[in-house]
Amino acid sequence: MTSAPRTTGDLPDAPADRTLPQLLARNAREYPDLPGVSWQPTGKDGAWTTFGWAKIEEHTRSLAAGYGALGVRRGDRVLLMMANRPEHWLSDLALVRLGAVPVSVYGTAAPEQITHIARNCRARLAVVEGAAQVVLWETLLTDQDTPLERLVVAEEGAEGSHFPYAALLREPVPERFAEGLDTARPDDPLTVVYTSGTSGEPKGVVLTHRHIMSNALALDAVVELPPHVEHICYLPFAHIAERMLGIYLPCHRASHVYLCADPSGVAAVVREVRPAQFFGVPRIWEKLSATVRGLLSLMPPEQLAVIEAAFEVARAHVGYRERGETPPAELEERYGRVRRDVLLPMLAAGGLDRVTWAASASAPMPVDVVRFWAGFGIVIMDAWGLTETTGVATSNSPRAGFRLGSVGRPVESVEIRLAEDGEILVRGASVFSGYLQPDGSVRSALDPDGWLATGDIGRTDEDGYLWLTDRKKEMIVTSTGKNVSPALVENALKEHPLIGQAMVHGDNRSYLVALLVLDAEAAPAWAAAHGVGTAGGLTALAAHPAVRAEVDRAVDAANSRLNRSEQVKRYELLAEEWGPGTGELTPSLKMRRRVIRDKYADSLSGLYEV
Repeated sequence: MTSAPRTTGDLPDAPADRTLPQLLARNAREYPDLPGVSWQPTGKDGAWTTFGWAKIEEHTRSLAAGYGALGVRRGDRVLLMMANRPEHWLSDLALVRLGAVPVSVYGTAAPEQITHIARNCRARLAVVEGAAQVVLWETLLTDQDTPLERLVVAEEGAEGSHFPYAALLREPVPERFAEGLDTARPDDPLTVVYTSGTSGEPKGVVLTHRHIMSNALALDAVVELPPHVEHICYLPFAHIAERMLGIYLPCHRASHVYLCADPSGVAAVVREVRPAQFFGVPRIWEKLSATVRGLLSLMPPEQLAVIEAAFEVARAHVGYRERGETPPAELEERYGRVRRDVLLPMLAAGGLDRVTWAASASAPMPVDVVRFWAGFGIVIMDAWGLTETTGVATSNSPRAGFRLGSVGRPVESVEIRLAEDGEILVRGASVFSGYLQPDGSVRSALDPDGWLATGDIGRTDEDGYLWLTDRKKEMIVTSTGKNVSPALVENALKEHPLIGQAMVHGDNRSYLVALLVLDAEAAPAWAAAHGVGTAGGLTALAAHPAVRAEVDRAVDAANSRLNRSEQVKRYELLAEEWGPGTGELTPSLKMRRRVIRDKYADSLSGLYEV
């Protein structure tokens, strides 16, 4: 595969000295008609509207004039709470061109989190989506402790007394306005990304143009992508992964972003676009695999046998690649045949037949999910990093090598080492400046030698691959003094398709217990395949003796692979899936353990009653 173009035009010779506005100007000059961003307007029957890079440059200049007329100045922070719609994406670029600092807020943020962020970043302007968001924000306009002065509302007709987004584009562009645009310096703040708050209040991570460019260049060195590759943008822009993949890397690579405002519709967009790259946090890959496994369970035995045989060939082929070896000619020929005849037709049904780079990050990926997709010949290049490391710090790579189950080796912009207790320490060009303080200052979180203590526990193997264990603060210490990684146990439990989510508990207890959640896609398919009626939905299935017996077997199977202190003695089976809307997951789909423990406190206590 060829890598993305690196034409520089008038850009600085040192790639890390480039700024986002310089990249946008290059794209408009050298790729004026190349698609840059597409979206599906409401009521357009699935039709896509597309802006090329010249149009993006022109449109963001007009938007910048509109924001400038509202008083936005260089260095101002501006809050954005919208879905992945063009108003969000284009405003982000327009504000950066002004020298302002866009700050995206999760759409699922609680009122107290919104208040904290607004007070912490001291923004005077917020751009929100519609009436539902106006209700959350307008009380802050009269809050004496919050400097917020004005709301801009994207949806036409929802603005009420607030400023309509459409009016931004009606502002005349002042004469010589362009002279004040695009003056950002490499070490200027590009954005502030607030951590999603798995525990405690969100913290504002200040990232500069140099941080972003250092990480973009490091990622280019480990991926294999065609020029101007398409990206389906569906994760929140408040998450560093989507800011990199959906805004900054497309500007760096002059690639094509497809905005997906409703994440539940991402599968349909994937089928239509057939992207060459696809990124999903572990929960996304888990749900996809559960859906496919459910479909496989309904197939006739003779057809399923052909597919399973193809899976074995693909996994054998991946095994040689994983070891850095060339597959034997006979295996290469068999893999090419089963890929053409069996695997690609199945992948094409889901729009994944063109994928050359599949990736995941954010949390430990269950190994069985990785190996499931390896059966299709798709190697999920698991990565690891934090908001504070500008996203990816280590990654598996089709170029530099991979180990299934690991999170790869450090990218070029960072170095890592392990503390005595196994905590992962990171430093380098893409490690953040520090946390934003209410007075506008930035408080560093680095030690005197520049190392960031990440709070993650891991180990490295003899080849330099990093293997995650768990979050330092989430490690369970039993009453017998044993340290247990909850993620290790939870991933073992989730290897059975019936179990979609799991949380183990046992701090200061003599044994572990678990809350298990039936998988919403796999459970009905399993029931149909085993003659279990689905009337009454998941609630009835969770209570059905056959389902309970199968979950018992799943827990026993997981326990057989765990040591004594890691084994789950009792569990409760739940029917209601955890999600961001109900508070158990962060917007990036990581568990909020404290929320779950509080919500199910009685159930957890009951599991310890004899």
